[in-house]
Amino acid sequence: MKIAVIGAGNSGCALAADYAAGGHEVTLIKSSRSVHEDNFAFLEKNGGKMVLEEFGVEKTGRISRLSRRLEDVEGCRVVLLCTQTAYHRQILEKLVPLLHRGQVLLIDPGYLSTAYVLGLKAEPGLIIAEAESNFIDGRISAPGRFKVGFRNVRNPLGIYPRSSLTRARELLDGLGTPFTYLENVVEAALHNPNMIVHTVGAVMSIPRIEATGGDYCMYHEVFTPSVWNILERLDGEKMAVLRSLGCEPLPYVEACKFRNSLEEKRPGKEVFFEYAAMPTRAKGPVCVDSRYISEDVPQGLVLLESLGRALNVATPVAGALIELASAALGRDLRSQGRTLEALGRENVEAILKEAKGGAILCPDSVQ
Repeated sequence: MKIAVIGAGNSGCALAADYAAGGHEVTLIKSSRSVHEDNFAFLEKNGGKMVLEEFGVEKTGRISRLSRRLEDVEGCRVVLLCTQTAYHRQILEKLVPLLHRGQVLLIDPGYLSTAYVLGLKAEPGLIIAEAESNFIDGRISAPGRFKVGFRNVRNPLGIYPRSSLTRARELLDGLGTPFTYLENVVEAALHNPNMIVHTVGAVMSIPRIEATGGDYCMYHEVFTPSVWNILERLDGEKMAVLRSLGCEPLPYVEACKFRNSLEEKRPGKEVFFEYAAMPTRAKGPVCVDSRYISEDVPQGLVLLESLGRALNVATPVAGALIELASAALGRDLRSQGRTLEALGRENVEAILKEAKGGAILCPDSVQ
């Protein structure tokens, strides 16, 4: 299958190489010049060759085309957007006019970026898919090499519009990734694990990050019993919002178990702590102003808080974490965040209208 991957960071390069190794014709599009330039230059000089090292086993993918032009999505059946979510809107403003009926735009992860696509008047017939989280976890270890830390056993996706589900499955299942399908893209957005673990873990790790210069592993150290209590309170707020929207209020640990393990009878919390303790977990975050806070607080927690306010669902822990993170970074993360106003209230309403439960947000006057 001819596919395009937008974003040549850790996630984009891993998926591009993995799909190329699986026999797909992959175009990897670098959307900025801010990071990983050395890796992209290596790929350009070496025919798109990238090695995936996975627990002692190596496989090579040869990416067919390397580009810096969004126009090269032309003719691709599936287009994956794998950049940081903070940049989705500005990329989508340029990308959406290039997409056509029958293509699938897979946003990995989404955080409800479907609303941006709707606001940009996408061509009717474009299929939108949102993922909860990255399918392959790991890091570019050297130019042309990616070290896999973990690979999900299942990858939940939301599809918009729901009437496109059958066609979406035909195309997406052809990629070879083990996908499952949610009721709607709202579930995919709010089950993004980074909104829970990254925000709580990084905010509660601020002294440790600064004391070590990032020479520690958040997953190995931060989730002590007291911090876990905070995580569960935040997760409770997420589930209350999901319930008010007519969605399944699945706890974080159960969503984690579904993605990470096929052992149905194991407790979800046990699965999480086994995942957290893996020796392949990368160090960091290496600084306080990292994507764990600068992305997942404004893109995740602000979204949760804004939905909660519209639904009259209290989200005090989310609000407190936003305040603490803003104070630590010295800037207002709410002003940069995914509020309903930023997403377009009418776009979110359109998504909810077709979703299971059909929840309606409160009038503008309560905002």
